[in-house]
Amino acid sequence: MSDSSRSLDDLRTFVNSSAGVDLQQKMKFYNSWAETYDQDSDTLIQVLDVACGSGWVANLMVELGFKHFVGVDGSQGMLDQAAKTGLYKELKLAFLGTDPLPAQTGMFDVVMIVGGLRYDHVPVSVIRELCLAAKPGGHICMSRNGLKSESGNKYKVSMEKELQLMEEEGLWSHVITKEMDKYMIDVYSNGEDAQNEKYVPGTMYLYRKSLN
Repeated sequence: MSDSSRSLDDLRTFVNSSAGVDLQQKMKFYNSWAETYDQDSDTLIQVLDVACGSGWVANLMVELGFKHFVGVDGSQGMLDQAAKTGLYKELKLAFLGTDPLPAQTGMFDVVMIVGGLRYDHVPVSVIRELCLAAKPGGHICMSRNGLKSESGNKYKVSMEKELQLMEEEGLWSHVITKEMDKYMIDVYSNGEDAQNEKYVPGTMYLYRKSLN
């Protein structure tokens, strides 16, 4: 029977123990796993949090049942704050677009980048690295703010062209794109009307990596 307190490495060893066995042995394996299958499945779900910052998105995802995070950011100060949350099994320093994304290919069930996709932060080329890090059938969730500027508009066009091209190449399939009127409070305004908060719009893109 599965031990409910076992680590991810222990779980991998356990799951791999069923490889290559006949059907009868496979059913015995699942019978032994049935009692803690749901709990173990939660443990096996791995999330890559790219441009993780201080870990506030991971904090929100914990409320949805996600537990196992690897974080990447270009700021050591932000990674230090993320470490204080106790949510990340690994935190890695990398300058996205300059350094390779420090993530194993085909490893993660969920890959997310929230807020980092901006012309002055993360180049569009990183999107392919996000897809590479996801498992076949895994999900890649991306969001960006919709601040209006010439450079921001060019970035949006370039990004969405890349998303479409990757779909045409069969790398992933589109799940949903959601426009949000209130993506974040507008911290860029001059604050003249403090009584009425202004918001920046944004867009969330969700894709599912192809199985082959």
